[in-house]
Amino acid sequence: MSAEKSPPKMFVQIVKELREIIRVEEIEPGGKLPSERVLAERLGVGRSSVREALRSMELLGLIETKRGGGTFLADYRNHKLVEVLSTFILQEEKDVENVHDTQQILERDAIIEIATNDDLRKLPVWESLLHNLIIDGSIEREILVRELMVSSHNRLVFKIWMLLNQFGKSMHKGLSEDDEKTIIAKFLSELKTGNPAQAVQAYAEWMELLKKGRE
Repeated sequence: MSAEKSPPKMFVQIVKELREIIRVEEIEPGGKLPSERVLAERLGVGRSSVREALRSMELLGLIETKRGGGTFLADYRNHKLVEVLSTFILQEEKDVENVHDTQQILERDAIIEIATNDDLRKLPVWESLLHNLIIDGSIEREILVRELMVSSHNRLVFKIWMLLNQFGKSMHKGLSEDDEKTIIAKFLSELKTGNPAQAVQAYAEWMELLKKGRE
């Protein structure tokens, strides 16, 4: 690295190169990262620069440091990025609405992907959720929506969705209520049958019902 780079540029470069090390060495969540000394030697920078970059990443929940044990890659679901954004950027009610709108765009895309794919729409999880809804009268909303995102098999979209879902005031928290039962049952039935337009419509009606319940 060039010594002429400003500290902010050096920080960004260190993070980029550390990300590449994680990718090349296939370090999974919970896996140990090279030491500060090793990173400094490999990246050609001072240990203090590496230390500051790691400290910032730790504050965001990207890595974890264990005293005497080293530095480890954290689970992306524990990232604090959304919390930081909510503190400094997402301060208005409209910002919260934008987060929900973005989530729903990703969820609608997942619904279409599942409903138009014979293998995905025939997954036993949909029948199981419908059965639980009918027998128990309710289901965990977040479990249903998370299954949609997982089943669509797009890891990047799922990670983005999870980060958005960490933001407060999630519409999916808690058990479904009696007035949701019919529309959720319709949604699951249309999804299983392979009717994307009807499934999306039922999903939209469900979200509108939840939104009214929050007002």
